[in-house]
Amino acid sequence: MADVKLIVVGAGVIGLAVAREAALRGIRTMVLEAGDVVGGETSSRNSEVIHAGIYYSPGSLKAWHCVAGRKQLYGYLSQRAIPHRRCGKLIVATCDAEEEVLQHLRERAVANGLAEADRLQYLSRREVNRREPELRASAALLSPSTGIVDSHSFMLALQGDAEAAGAEFVFRTRVESLSPGNPHMLAGTSGGQPWDLRAGAVIVASGHHSASLMQRDPRLSTLAPEIRLVKGNYFALPGKSPFKQLIYPVPARDGLGIHATLDLAGQTRFGPDTEPVTAIDYDVDPRRRDRFESSIRRYWPGLASGKLVPAYAGIRPKVVPGTTGTGESDFLIQGPEELGERGLVILHGVESPGLTAALSLARAACDRLSQSIAN
Repeated sequence: MADVKLIVVGAGVIGLAVAREAALRGIRTMVLEAGDVVGGETSSRNSEVIHAGIYYSPGSLKAWHCVAGRKQLYGYLSQRAIPHRRCGKLIVATCDAEEEVLQHLRERAVANGLAEADRLQYLSRREVNRREPELRASAALLSPSTGIVDSHSFMLALQGDAEAAGAEFVFRTRVESLSPGNPHMLAGTSGGQPWDLRAGAVIVASGHHSASLMQRDPRLSTLAPEIRLVKGNYFALPGKSPFKQLIYPVPARDGLGIHATLDLAGQTRFGPDTEPVTAIDYDVDPRRRDRFESSIRRYWPGLASGKLVPAYAGIRPKVVPGTTGTGESDFLIQGPEELGERGLVILHGVESPGLTAALSLARAACDRLSQSIAN
């Protein structure tokens, strides 16, 4: 017999959303988290942006779950009175070549299923200057459905919902091995002491660590995707923000470029950049400021030298594109069909727009388990 019906590994925003979804379905759920708080890694080290669903390949999991998740997220945030703001964003072009990219993005957004009210609006140079006088742009796209959210309040609400529905959270408990079977066997350490548990079903949502957990079991190791880590550094701008909306350059390789975002208090931060790394390190090197200033001045020439201060950094776990059969890094959900194991789902590569997509991804993960759990 299993000790627990369902174990969720990881209490980032995806693990929290999964636990909530499963508990609301009446599944006895336990969440195991290595840290001592929810969302201590990727989920709390990002731009806190609610994405519209513009950038991702049509038909990809990122595109599907971003668009579906955004609709669910706005509804949930309003229902629970969680701090957020649908502030909109401008994607700015500074030359003719970038204006061509804007047109491509507009077409991609339509292909991804943005509703008429959410469609990108083309703005001329004059219209951009009227909205944001500090910007230097030849044209821009306005995304009216983009917003910002207090990610910590969102995660605490998910945890509260899950606990109210019967889910149990166990912190400072590291999962070090997963052996699939009937039941699945998990083992690890908590407070320096070893433990083991049996579970009828397992959903792994441990961010950077999902693939490495698979590699420790001979039956799963050959199915583990290749993951590379990309560090994103952020710098803050003290004082009053020069912008009223979020400002994004055209997308860059491995990310959306060094963009300007606002928090709910109106403060501005810039980032992330893209720094390939092989280990998790959240320190921000102040020497990267020169590179930030150069990139930002392409669209905001008024940035004074030395004004930016190091803020924080996050690590994005990216699935190497060949794993998913596309030319772009995408989310990857491996379920019973792919893994050959009933009652097992593993999520990989949930970087941006994972915060936006969390509720939709949770529903998909639980749906993949529904038949296994029922049986």
